[in-house]
Amino acid sequence: MSTLAPGADASLAPLRATIRARAEAAAREADAEAESRARRLLDDAHGEAEAIVRRAVEAGTAAARSDAALRSARSRRTAHERELRGREDLRRRLEARILERASALRDDPAYPGLRDALADRARAVLGPAAVVEDAPEGGIVATAGTRMLDLRLPVLARATLDSMSDEVAALWTS
Repeated sequence: MSTLAPGADASLAPLRATIRARAEAAAREADAEAESRARRLLDDAHGEAEAIVRRAVEAGTAAARSDAALRSARSRRTAHERELRGREDLRRRLEARILERASALRDDPAYPGLRDALADRARAVLGPAAVVEDAPEGGIVATAGTRMLDLRLPVLARATLDSMSDEVAALWTS
């Protein structure tokens, strides 16, 4: 049911075609604009995603380097501590051997001459009135008033070892 006069349909056909063509053109334009906008949004999203990945890779690389440096430092410290423990063990074993050898001097036939030389040294340092006593571990202890000179064999052995610290250190640093 049309309220238009007969023949009006035919005369309105060009107007309808124009309106339709304009509507279709507007729809195509809107569609193209939406597609362009969607492409720009998608490009922006891809760029942002690439930037996020790049930052994540950089952060991961930095964290890995930091972790590797920390592990390397720990390994160096552990190795250094082991080396120091080894050196200390060698030093203790060397000291034990030296003390053992010093103690064995008491049984050496030349010990009485060594003991007399120690007593002479004590009297030279403390004076001729120094009281010289034999030490159970070998060597002597001399006193003169409040002064005392400790020339026991273990004391002399340790003092000799201490005085040779550079030469002894060369044993485990070479």
